[in-house]
Amino acid sequence: MASTVNPFATGVASDSAGIQLGDGIVLRLLIYIVLVTTSVVFVLRYANKIKGNPDKFMIPRTEEDSALAAQSAGEPPEMDGRQKLVIWIFALTFVIMIFSVVPWSDFFPAMERVTWGWFFPELAALFLVAAVIIGLVGKLGEEGMTTSIIAGMGDFMGAAFIIAFARGVTVIMNNAGITDTVLNSLESLVTDLSGAAFAVGMFVVNIPLAFLVPSSSGHAALAMPIMAPLGDFAGVSRAIVVTGYQAASGWVNLFTPTSAIVMGGLAIAKVRYDRYLKFVWPLLLLLFLLTCVLLALGSAIPVLSGE
Repeated sequence: MASTVNPFATGVASDSAGIQLGDGIVLRLLIYIVLVTTSVVFVLRYANKIKGNPDKFMIPRTEEDSALAAQSAGEPPEMDGRQKLVIWIFALTFVIMIFSVVPWSDFFPAMERVTWGWFFPELAALFLVAAVIIGLVGKLGEEGMTTSIIAGMGDFMGAAFIIAFARGVTVIMNNAGITDTVLNSLESLVTDLSGAAFAVGMFVVNIPLAFLVPSSSGHAALAMPIMAPLGDFAGVSRAIVVTGYQAASGWVNLFTPTSAIVMGGLAIAKVRYDRYLKFVWPLLLLLFLLTCVLLALGSAIPVLSGE
């Protein structure tokens, strides 16, 4: 919900909104800290509750569960040096990605020389080089490395097509003057809104869009060309619009049945979807309210809004 430098959500949205990836990062960090802390406390309170009374667990305990809990899992096999090196290379890749996209000079002027300002072309090259290095270190062989890289790319083909189609829709709307017509009709609705009301409105409006377009990248490419200019009319930073979009996308992805992560995790844990909703709805409501408050706060404080 508070992705700071995720190139597939924040990156696509920032690019579509015509701003830098680091714009609004202070507000996103604040939202991240508050929401993660809230979620951790919620889960720990639930764990402490069922620890004292297992009957309150969302899933009735079976004899099979008791038998598995009584069994010793044994010692996991120790990783060899090659496997450890692969993990370190993988972790270093993400460290480089985060460091390269953060606008350090905006926070510390003395760090201007180490601000790389990378974006999608550089990040694509970084991941490709890292994949090749990991394949060589892991001794996958030419065929194994090629197959693994192609399979990994295949997982993102759906999102890539959605982004392409969304960009096509944007081009058609711009060239046909549809975008200008829509913006003109919406201008009167947002010019009288306060910054706080507009920021919260962006969050709320993007929630149904997140249901209709499950891909965060496709959602960003489709919505930002319209919503980002509305921020100009309302006198609100475009970074607030981007943050509102990604907060809505992340919030919906916590419970939407179209999320492979949610449904896959529930299947592995053998938790029914209705029971999961019963368990998580208080947290969802709390996260919703906190996000609205933080977005309203961010719109009023220039340091947070990225202005």
